[in-house]
Amino acid sequence: MLDIISLLACLDQCADKTTLRQLSRIILAMLTMTGRVTMRGISRWTEKGGSYRTVQRFFNTSLPWAAILWQFVRRHLLHTDGEYVIAGDETVLTKAGKATYGLDRFFSSLAGRPIRGLAFFALSLIDVGSRRSYPVMVEQRIRTDEEKQAAKAKKKAKKKKKAKKKGKPGRPKGSKNKDKTLVEWTPELLQIQAMLKKLVSLLGSLPISYLVMDGHFGHNNALQMVLQSTPWHLISKLRNDSALYFRYDGPQKKRGADRLYGEKIDYQAIPQKYLVHSTTDKKFLTQTYQAVMLHKAFAQPLNVVIIVKVNLQTGARGHVVLFCSDLSLGYEKLVDYYVLRFQLEFNFRDAKQFWGLEDFMNVNQVPVTNAVNLSFFMVNLSYVLLGHMRQDSPQAGILDLKAYFRGRRYALETINLLPELPNQFLSDQIVRLVATLGTIHRHSKATFMT
Repeated sequence: MLDIISLLACLDQCADKTTLRQLSRIILAMLTMTGRVTMRGISRWTEKGGSYRTVQRFFNTSLPWAAILWQFVRRHLLHTDGEYVIAGDETVLTKAGKATYGLDRFFSSLAGRPIRGLAFFALSLIDVGSRRSYPVMVEQRIRTDEEKQAAKAKKKAKKKKKAKKKGKPGRPKGSKNKDKTLVEWTPELLQIQAMLKKLVSLLGSLPISYLVMDGHFGHNNALQMVLQSTPWHLISKLRNDSALYFRYDGPQKKRGADRLYGEKIDYQAIPQKYLVHSTTDKKFLTQTYQAVMLHKAFAQPLNVVIIVKVNLQTGARGHVVLFCSDLSLGYEKLVDYYVLRFQLEFNFRDAKQFWGLEDFMNVNQVPVTNAVNLSFFMVNLSYVLLGHMRQDSPQAGILDLKAYFRGRRYALETINLLPELPNQFLSDQIVRLVATLGTIHRHSKATFMT
């Protein structure tokens, strides 16, 4: 049998033997159990030595989860010749009640509105070759009173700006140029900055060049945060109505500062000289444009890729605007890296659907942190176990994995009730057969975990 403890041997520098023994029993229970993944639910499925008190002790122990996640990924999932990028995103969990640590209102993209719950920011290592995401750091987002007041003030200022009549066009008299690299950090960016610095030191010499984040971070403050905190470049998305300018390449004045901004982009008529790729698929025309462009809110030029999609039958047109701070990155890789960011969303889905990210009922800070990080640890562990299982069943998924462990548990419990135990060979045959009964992608010659 593939021993769970052997998979956790690489974590001996991050946790003591007692903690690793508790973790192995909890993992085995989570792989076997049905229903909601709570402390009570886990304790009902643990084998000998996994009482409810043992589960409680584990969840109330402070653990270095960033080191645990990274050590496990480095030992079991990392390839020395692989190409990797870092992705960052936030997930919001719905929670009822009033006592859970960090409970507040956060915007949920699934609900399309702010909801009451908890928010966690995750950083993930994405393998470009296998197109898989491995979570390596997860921290809870806590909204401070100052942050809430600043959000209210910003909302009021926006309303006043709309109501205020427009004055004279142009730059206000007496205004001075500002250094756009000196930005004001929000509490959110400060937390992410601290996470990025910690991750840089954790990854060591692993060659990473790019951090990919969604359009929420498509602004100068986030770009400066990344450039000033890490050796990486930022890949993100701009608003589709962003005021971008081509670089001016005409004659300059003899006196005064050189002119920087050229013609403002018209997304309905992008110059053909910037077209780098065009494809037609059935009734859709997809055109990709790339250019080094300027934005008056950003401190440096941006490597911009604009993807335009046109419905040839109706004439409907839409576009997205991606950017990177690395001016030499080609459009193919820029688009591919941004698309790979979505692999982190699959981690969120699996953690919620299979590993209890939405189920835990802990309310204090340490148990909440442990419950969330444990669910992401199980995402990485499932990749390793599925790698073994797919040697016999190439289409196997997490449901097959859980069904296998559940069937194995039933078989072992039944064998132990027999008045006379069969020989080892027969026992292995029974476990192997019964364990595959509930799997979706069943393989008659399955040898996984035997």
